[in-house]
Amino acid sequence: MPHSSDSSDSSFSRSPPPGKQDASDDVRKVQRREKNRIAAQKSRQRQTQKADTLHLESEDLEKQNAALRKEIKQLTEEMKYFTSVLSSHEPLCSVLAASTQSPPEVVYSTHAFHQPHVSSPRFQP
Repeated sequence: MPHSSDSSDSSFSRSPPPGKQDASDDVRKVQRREKNRIAAQKSRQRQTQKADTLHLESEDLEKQNAALRKEIKQLTEEMKYFTSVLSSHEPLCSVLAASTQSPPEVVYSTHAFHQPHVSSPRFQP
């Protein structure tokens, strides 16, 4: 009768002599420890790589945040400038004075195109 890989095979039920069992157990322990050591090392490497990636991402986000804060500051200053220009222009503007009877959207759309004498420091050559 040929040998089969079935678990009912009688060769699996035999146990090695006591001396050989201790040696094979020791070999298994050494192999298991080596495998565990390699797995732990890989795990630590993955953890370090993840931490490095998060650190780089954090630095990038900090730079983006600083750039956005700088842009907000510039836009706020520009808004203040345009507000002051508009405030000084309103008493002198003939378009605003003549169109007080018009709906506000017409006044603003007409006024938006009537600013050839206003220049922004941001757009100057």
